[in-house]
Amino acid sequence: MELACTRPSCPRPVNHFSDLDDGKTLRSVSQKFCTTCGMPLILGGRYLPERLLGKGGFGTAFLARDRFTPNLRQCVVKQFQPSGDLSSQQIELAQSLFEREAAVLEDLGNRHPQIPDLYAFFPLIVPGRSPNQQEEFFYLVQEFIDGEDLERTLARQGKFPQSEVLEILVSMLKVLKFVHDNGTIHRDIKPSNIMRHRNGTLYLLDFGAVKQVTTAQGNAGQSTGIYSMGFAPPEQMAGGAVYPSTDLYALAVTCITLLTGKAVSDLYDAYNNGWNWQAHAQLNPAIAAVIDRMLLPTPNQRYASADDVIAALKAAVNGSSAPASSTTAMQAAPAPQQTQAPAPASPSSVKPSAARTPAAKAQAAKAPAAPVKAPAPQAAIATPTSISAIPLSTFLGGAAFTGFQGGLLAIALASVLGTTLLGSGAWLFLVVGLVLLQVRRVIERFDLVIIALVTLGVVLLFPPLQTVLASTAPRQTIIVLAILAGLVTVAIATLFRLIYRLLSSLM
Repeated sequence: MELACTRPSCPRPVNHFSDLDDGKTLRSVSQKFCTTCGMPLILGGRYLPERLLGKGGFGTAFLARDRFTPNLRQCVVKQFQPSGDLSSQQIELAQSLFEREAAVLEDLGNRHPQIPDLYAFFPLIVPGRSPNQQEEFFYLVQEFIDGEDLERTLARQGKFPQSEVLEILVSMLKVLKFVHDNGTIHRDIKPSNIMRHRNGTLYLLDFGAVKQVTTAQGNAGQSTGIYSMGFAPPEQMAGGAVYPSTDLYALAVTCITLLTGKAVSDLYDAYNNGWNWQAHAQLNPAIAAVIDRMLLPTPNQRYASADDVIAALKAAVNGSSAPASSTTAMQAAPAPQQTQAPAPASPSSVKPSAARTPAAKAQAAKAPAAPVKAPAPQAAIATPTSISAIPLSTFLGGAAFTGFQGGLLAIALASVLGTTLLGSGAWLFLVVGLVLLQVRRVIERFDLVIIALVTLGVVLLFPPLQTVLASTAPRQTIIVLAILAGLVTVAIATLFRLIYRLLSSLM
């Protein structure tokens, strides 16, 4: 097993321990140390960092395993590690933000299925690399979300179709309603902080910049100056008070960057002090008006709450004016399902809330996606993604996979069953199944390559099948025919896409 050293200055952080491949040793060994710098590797006595995930402004994230769970549950270990030359006051502020993230995850994550759970938070004091010196590190361990954040998805596939952006908008509004109702403002909504799990569930990440507000006094706290340039509204960049509408502004900026595929700097018109995004995207005018109001520079001109935005979106879809009261808004757009957390047993308890156990979290994540989907009374608002909106690389890659896989299946079935009605029907059924799995995104990206290689290996190497195929075609011929089938499918798909786009422009 390989373990990653988390000391920032370690020159060779990768360590290999063959004895940890044994399950009993893995769970019983007291500690392992970096062979280069002597840093303890088993964090908190149980977490095994495997590899670096990335670095941010205040920390470094590692993919890790929990050795005290039956299946070595994956998790994310965040290490507090401020970047740059910071003053002692700035470091103290950064550390308080890191600790605040742990506190918010413990409170909110354990009660909402779209916010990661907190597993642990602890310090670690170790001997420094210089004599008579000690180093102190802080670690936060949270739920691992197996997916891709929207910033990476945008870079990979280009702009999002309006139906998907509307889904993201509504889903995040419901999460923000929960966050705001619990007296918290996120203050750092952006594409990289929204993660889509492989099962389709959207998660809100990175609560390191959250702000607690005193709603009873009707005031919002002063901003600490932590924000993402371009996504933060004027009041936050000026270091002033922040409000729920501060998050709504950042969410709107997130949506228009996803819709247009353009950088924030390309969408903001500094001369007129406003956003010029509609020239780069096609969106229902009523919904565009809702987003424009979320983007207004003054907080009191925007919607006051996530409930109000949800109500306005529903009214826009239905072609009516938005209800004014938040009570009506809550009735029109029910909040996402949540599991209420029981009262803590004692202030000193370090166990995560039982209301959001991993099993319950997984069950919630696998629940039907209807609560986070945008309402769809009109086909113009929530129609399925059009063919022309699918990125060209994704479209042609799927076509190549279907052709190649279909060619292999045709050769195998023709050799085993012959060119009978049964063989043709089985081939057609399998190919249609592959297409449906791609449309529903059950298989995508690297899954396609893996499935194609596995099928090719079975066709070429599986002894019973190889015996039948030997009298039909040599291996080289099988590979060439499968590749030709893939190329023919790509050609047909390209022609179909061109005809579709031509007809769409004429209608």
